[in-house]
Amino acid sequence: MRRSLFTKAVRFRGNTGEACCGIIGLSPKKDVLSLIVEHRRAVSDSRAPGRPQASSRAMLEEAAAELFLEQTYAGTTIGDIARRAGVSRNTFFNYFSAKSDLLWVDVDAGLDVLPASLADCDRAAPVTESVRQALLRVAAGFGPGRVPWALTQYELMATSSELEASALARFLVQVGLVHEFVGARPGQAALADLAGRAFSSAVVAAAVAAAREWAAAGVGRGELAGYVDVAISPVCAGFHPVLDRVQDS
Repeated sequence: MRRSLFTKAVRFRGNTGEACCGIIGLSPKKDVLSLIVEHRRAVSDSRAPGRPQASSRAMLEEAAAELFLEQTYAGTTIGDIARRAGVSRNTFFNYFSAKSDLLWVDVDAGLDVLPASLADCDRAAPVTESVRQALLRVAAGFGPGRVPWALTQYELMATSSELEASALARFLVQVGLVHEFVGARPGQAALADLAGRAFSSAVVAAAVAAAREWAAAGVGRGELAGYVDVAISPVCAGFHPVLDRVQDS
């Protein structure tokens, strides 16, 4: 489905409150309101007779983004989102288990490729390099025009506390995937609960730090992969003598 003007423009805003449109003289707040108005018109057009219906999931994502900007995250209920999207609460729960899931739609979609990226690694390669390459493949899915709005709009949406709370579960899942991959390598069993776990936590934390720096960098941020490479390469190099020496022995 074609992304709306609202979503495209929101993703280019930085966490400093400056907007791309602000570069040409528009107020950030005025710009956000204008985007919402334009989005509503586009949604109305998409629902007109003869036009294909947008998916309920996409409409819920768009409705949530609008409402979080209009009345903050805490001031928005699941019922509000469902009504704005024109669907029932039951339909909401067909797609999302909680309101906080809407903050992570793009991030979750990007992270979904990590298991396959790890599985595709050359088993003969050093384990630290394999993890590095897998994380870079995940990062390659995020270019300068694909910045999750939850990472750039958290001040306007007042989502900082919820992001911190809901981020932990996602962080631990990724750490678990990397740890499982490291522990499955020949010779790694003895280290799986110590160096392997430490490496998994450290390398994922470094990738998270890179993503935050990238999201905050503004419209000239470039590709996420470059940031991730800078952040995780020293971690991989530091653990290489331990993890890869055991693998080779």
